[in-house]
Amino acid sequence: MGRLVHFEIHVSDMERAKKFYGEVFGWSFQDWSEYAGMPYFGAVTGDENELGINGALMQRQGGAPEQNQPVNGFACTMGVENYDTTEAKIMEQGGKVAMPKYALPGMAWQGYYTDTEGNIFGIHQPDANAK
Repeated sequence: MGRLVHFEIHVSDMERAKKFYGEVFGWSFQDWSEYAGMPYFGAVTGDENELGINGALMQRQGGAPEQNQPVNGFACTMGVENYDTTEAKIMEQGGKVAMPKYALPGMAWQGYYTDTEGNIFGIHQPDANAK
């Protein structure tokens, strides 16, 4: 046991965050605020028949992360089909590069970004030719 089954991304501006993750990754959202007792939107991240998990955007309960501070929690990484296309979408939607694209030789392309809420996340494109 102990397998990850859900994630939460803490956000300051719910509508801005929904737009960012919806536009970049194609996620859809369900309002679960009544159950949570605060602004809380379930994030459907893909088809139920595909490997992966769903999560949520929840209203931040304290201050946003400081710029240039190290990760002090978990960093979620999303699998993508095309690294460069996804990076362009991230930038168009107001994201910023936290750690530029790099090769995991013989395995994949990886990189990290900051979303519109100051959270760090990764993207990962499998590619046996990465070097």
